[in-house]
This record gives sequence, C-alpha cells and structure tokens, in this order.
Amino acid sequence: MIKDITFGQYFKANSYIHKLDPRAKILLLILLIALSFIATNFVSLACVVFFVLLLMFFSGIPVRMYLKNLKVVIPIIIFTAILNVFYGDPDTLLLFSYWKINIYLGGVLRAVFMAVRVILLIVISSALTYTTTPNDLTDSIERLLKPLKFLGLGQAVHTMSMMMTIALRFIPTLIEETNKIMNAQKARGADIESGGLVKKVKALLPIIIPLLISAVRRAYELAEAMECRCYNGGKGRVRMKQLHISWRDVLAFVITSIFFSGVILSNIFIQFGVI
Repeated sequence: MIKDITFGQYFKANSYIHKLDPRAKILLLILLIALSFIATNFVSLACVVFFVLLLMFFSGIPVRMYLKNLKVVIPIIIFTAILNVFYGDPDTLLLFSYWKINIYLGGVLRAVFMAVRVILLIVISSALTYTTTPNDLTDSIERLLKPLKFLGLGQAVHTMSMMMTIALRFIPTLIEETNKIMNAQKARGADIESGGLVKKVKALLPIIIPLLISAVRRAYELAEAMECRCYNGGKGRVRMKQLHISWRDVLAFVITSIFFSGVILSNIFIQFGVI
C-alpha cells in the first residue's frame, strides 16, 4: 500500500499542463477545488468530472498514476460514503430498514456524490504535483503571496513557501524509506500484514522508530547543506528561471471560466426547475 503513494512526485513530460506557468496552475487548482464544492447536483458535478478528465488527458500522466493515489485513500472514500448514506432525505424512496436504521435513495445518492467529490479533490491535487517541480512550486507560491511583503511579511512568505516545498519533496523520499524498512523487517521474520488491528499497530512500532530517526537525520543533513551554500532566506535571492504568463495560461483560464459559468448556471436552472 505504501509503495502506491505517488503524491508529491514530479513526472517529467512535454504536455500542455506541464508548460503552464506554475502560478496559473495553482490558481486553476483553487478554482477547480471551488468548482467541486460549488457543484450541488449531479449535472453540475458531471461538468466538473468532465473537466477533470480533460485535465488528466492533457497532463500527459498515465491514468494508473492517478489510480495509485486513489487506491491509498479508498478506506477514507468508503468511510465518507457510509457516513453520508444515513443523511438521506426521508421523503425519497426507502431502500432498506432494520431496527432504527433506515437507508433512503437520497442517502445513497448523497454518498455517491460525496465520494465523487473526494475523488475529484485527490485527482486535482495530484495533477498539480505531477506536473510541477518543487522549485517551481516554491517560486510560484512566493510570487502569489508577494503582496504580503508590503505588510512586512516578506521573509515569512519565503519561509512558508520553502517549508511547503520541502514537505512535498520529502514525501516520496519517506515513502521509499518506509518500504526499505518494511522489507528489512520482513526479512528478519516480522509479521506486519496479518493479525488484528492491535497486532498490526504493534507491528508498526519497529517501522515508525527507524523512520523517525531517518527523517531527523535527513533534516540535519539538509540543514547543513543549506548552511554550506550560505542560504539566508529569500533576501537578495535571484532566480535563474523567470516565470512568464503565456497564451497557454490565458486559454486555460478562459476554458476554466466557461466550465465555472456552466456549473453555476446548472445550479441556478435546477434550483428554479428550468431543467
């Protein structure tokens, strides 16, 4: 399961999404997440799903990479769906009744709706990290938060951007380290996968402790490397790669705005019974 986590990894390609300005990609990510929450019915949600499918196609990333991330969070998706099953509209068709448990058609539809919404959020977030390097993420976040520098928060903005980028960068590294530790424990005869919940939690202790030690050691090594390179924050820092808004970014915003308008209009039309 751990090896299936690919969030935070960058996959080099020559796709349309890869060529977008990282600032535009972050803003588009925010708009798409907002779209997922603005959609209040299956028609508007279908528009968001179609747009995300287009995003996956133009990202040039294999579908199996997105499915790997979804595979990891399947328990969370199922748990979310089960919770929403019991909050259905009692005026809809009753599908199941036992003791005080009543499951209505509205609850099932609500569960499906919420599950699709969670899947969309994961796919959208994965698309950003798959198509954007950590360095570009740092620069773009710092550029987007540049107005805060006028409030005296310039150094804080750079520090926060650097912390977020380092965190994303080390997710794949820690996952790889976890796989190595698990394989080493299995080679020593440790039983990690079988048994009940309590046994599995106890079996994780020989994995968590070495992982924490390795993470602390890597943190010290990174700090020493940054000190050796005379890193002193964002003050006086120059960039080899300059960010520029191109026609691709404008086109992406236009297409996103069209879908955004379509979702809002579908919500309004369904609310007033037009469709």
